[in-house]
Amino acid sequence: MGFGSYDESEQKDQDVDTDDDGAVNVHEHDHDGDVSIEGGASTDDLVGRLSEMKGDGDDDE
Repeated sequence: MGFGSYDESEQKDQDVDTDDDGAVNVHEHDHDGDVSIEGGASTDDLVGRLSEMKGDGDDDE
């Protein structure tokens, strides 16, 4: 058999026993609420600070 070859008889009639009691409930810890951020900085201030942080690193020389 070459790469990617398979026996078709292995692919049909696959019965899988699953245990739903042991399954993960992805909605178990859902939360409904609001997010708020307290801060006095304007968007321009924050963008300016980000630009400083992303600087080319030549300021230390």
